[in-house]
Amino acid sequence: MGLAACCDIVIASDASKFCLSEVRIGLIPAVISPYVIRAIGERQARRYFISAEPFTAQQAQNFGLVHEVVGEDQLQASADAMISKLLQNSPQGMHAAKQLIQAVSQQSIDDNLIADTANRIADIRVSPEGQEGLSAFLEKRTPAWIKE
Repeated sequence: MGLAACCDIVIASDASKFCLSEVRIGLIPAVISPYVIRAIGERQARRYFISAEPFTAQQAQNFGLVHEVVGEDQLQASADAMISKLLQNSPQGMHAAKQLIQAVSQQSIDDNLIADTANRIADIRVSPEGQEGLSAFLEKRTPAWIKE
């Protein structure tokens, strides 16, 4: 559960089961709790942290822990398809996008946040990968980071 909660993208088999079973042996899911609560929400955490009941991949998707549920026989193909999509993107852009999410998540939209996001787009636009991506788009060619 903790690893899944920390992942950017989670694809699960429809046969997968999830459980926070620590309370069955007198423990608590302390170390993973911030990540799990962020993924499934406080309301679901209240139930599953204390009940230790398992839940399905479909429920995990409904809670926000899992992004996609596929048949067991499609798990590898789905993972491979997602990896192919990610490999089409700018590594620097994906890194900056992840930093952006951390910076703006749960923040009030105020002048400071607006200035920060404007600075982030300005900085990445003039970066080498930003320039390569814009040039490739305008020239209708594949960006250099895509290995064909």
